[in-house]
Amino acid sequence: MAFDGFVISNIVTELNQKILGGRIYKIYQPEADEITLVIKKERNTLRLHISASASLPLIYLTDTSKTNPMQAPNFCMLLRKHLSNGRIVSISQPNFERIIEITIEHLDELGDLCQKRLIVELMGKHSNIIFADSEDMILDSIKHISANISSIREVLPGRTYCFPPSKGKHTIFALTPEIFSNEVIQKPTSLSKALYSSITGMSPLIANEICYRAGLDGSASTDSLTEEYASGLYGQLMKLKTSIEMKDYHPNVIYYGEEPKEFSCIPLTSYSDGTSKTFPSIFDVLICYYAEKEKYTRMKQKTADLRKIVQTAQERVSKKYDLQQKQLKDTKKREKYKVYGELIQTYGYQLEPNAKSLTCVNYYTNEEITIPLDPNKTPLENSQKYFARYSKLKRTYEALSQLVVETKADLDHLESIATSLSLSEDEKDLALIKEELIDYGYIKSRGNQRTKRQKKSKPLHFLSSDGFHMYVGKNNYQNDELTFKFANGGDWWFHAKQMPGSHVIVRKEQAETLPDATFEEAGRLAAYYSKGRQAPKVEIDYVQRKELKKPPKAKPGFVIYHTNYSMMCRPDISDIKEL
Repeated sequence: MAFDGFVISNIVTELNQKILGGRIYKIYQPEADEITLVIKKERNTLRLHISASASLPLIYLTDTSKTNPMQAPNFCMLLRKHLSNGRIVSISQPNFERIIEITIEHLDELGDLCQKRLIVELMGKHSNIIFADSEDMILDSIKHISANISSIREVLPGRTYCFPPSKGKHTIFALTPEIFSNEVIQKPTSLSKALYSSITGMSPLIANEICYRAGLDGSASTDSLTEEYASGLYGQLMKLKTSIEMKDYHPNVIYYGEEPKEFSCIPLTSYSDGTSKTFPSIFDVLICYYAEKEKYTRMKQKTADLRKIVQTAQERVSKKYDLQQKQLKDTKKREKYKVYGELIQTYGYQLEPNAKSLTCVNYYTNEEITIPLDPNKTPLENSQKYFARYSKLKRTYEALSQLVVETKADLDHLESIATSLSLSEDEKDLALIKEELIDYGYIKSRGNQRTKRQKKSKPLHFLSSDGFHMYVGKNNYQNDELTFKFANGGDWWFHAKQMPGSHVIVRKEQAETLPDATFEEAGRLAAYYSKGRQAPKVEIDYVQRKELKKPPKAKPGFVIYHTNYSMMCRPDISDIKEL
């Protein structure tokens, strides 16, 4: 992610459009390092949420409110004293840094018009919210930075506010061909690092994007840069500069599957293997990105233990399956040993004492064959030896034939559980998956501490464009219940072909046939909620529920059918309405 100077410039542009001239109605401090300004403008009420959290500094406009403490902290009380009913007269980004200055006009105790500044520094662990007057004197800050913490700059009441040191960087607006040639690309480092260490507000993300647009590898050394490519790189920087000057922003989020990977206010063309989603506002990007990122990370953490259990079981069962397959392959020799025994019994009378082999005609193939013999054994004993080998391999084959089927079923079952974990959305889903792992011995049961089924989750419920109800199971137990208890014989069943995934049921209602659009939408649901979610297209089998059978002692979620239809579907459900 890149909360850099370019994203800040997009934020400042939108803040100027939406809250400039508005009045501060209320001020809250929901957390020790966060404030919320309730702003009214032209009969609209917006909440500007500002966080100086070291792990997640943020600023965004929202309609939702947070829970506030009963007693306001001192910093909040000071802001209320000075800024209540104040009017926002300017919002700026000094020197293209990760800083936002909000200038507020208000009346002081004597009724005179004066100005104060709220300075938001969004700089990772050094983030802060600073309240200063028009003479640059700090009145207070949400974090106090003393000389013991920073020898470069103190942030304390009564001190003069100064901007963080620029470390010799240049803004993209002040970048000239001479500076670019003599200072930027002369640094003995990679091209990407040369850009973001020389240009104010530029992040590694944007630096790599600029290199990519210029046809260069950002990790390549500046020494390898030719004059032609240097000119192209500078040209891309100037194009970016023009876009920022013209306020030509394109807020977007890059997804890898369901996980949001990066966001920016410019198109990220270097992520060609990801999916880009554009938004009308940079605030929509921030809210969506961090909400989805938190949800994805939270579920990943909660499923970590279960995923480890399933992965360990998969590795163990997979090794067992491979060994059984190898042993089963070895049993193919059994018929050869049977023929050897029979041929020795037939032609053994011709053998001389202590013979090491028998050469004869195989009357099954009419070909000459040579059979190895033990010279210390009689022909009868050699024949019995080969028959014993045959009998042993035959017993092994019969036993392994059944074991291989059972082990493959266990492997498929574990793969379906792994898919269910990737589709889980809340703790209720995880509880049912954990119960399944307990039932099949992958997790040891703790007696009365087992998960109770009355708190199980419900299937996902969608409505097709033609008004038909579609239901999606999220795990094996839910799939079984949905297919064999909930669905009627005339309802339609959909599933990804030959891969783990959800059962999708479409209620037929009173209609004689389903519309084609509903078939296609149900197919897309089955593709999306399957292991093939990342594929461009997934083959889907569909059949009426009455054609399905569940074999005795079959694992949950497993069904068989002999008559079905198939179609190819995109795993895209963005336009399907969820209820």
